[in-house]
Amino acid sequence: QFQLVESGGGLVRPGESLRLSCAASGDIFIFNNMGWYRQAPGKQRDMVASITEGGGAQYADSVKGRFTFSRDSAKNTMYLQMNDLKPEDTAVYYCHLDTPRREYWGQGTQVTVSA
Repeated sequence: QFQLVESGGGLVRPGESLRLSCAASGDIFIFNNMGWYRQAPGKQRDMVASITEGGGAQYADSVKGRFTFSRDSAKNTMYLQMNDLKPEDTAVYYCHLDTPRREYWGQGTQVTVSA
């Protein structure tokens, strides 16, 4: 069993940056499939950035060049660095872990981009 806890969301202006963190309760980096998703009001939850068994990070087209996924195995934490934020990035952001037995989601952190 793992618990994932996100932090770092907030209200920012267009063009500003945020870094989201997802702290895990155990060593999640023995698994290879993890990432970040987001859900805007009235919309489905979509992948933002992920790492799979094939290695390397994948990004949604809308965030390529602006968002960067990283992880720190010593801290059991994954991060999402978000630069040049746009109003359309406004959503609840969730970290996600997929294991052979089940998948895990964090509780979500709100990111609002508004002038």
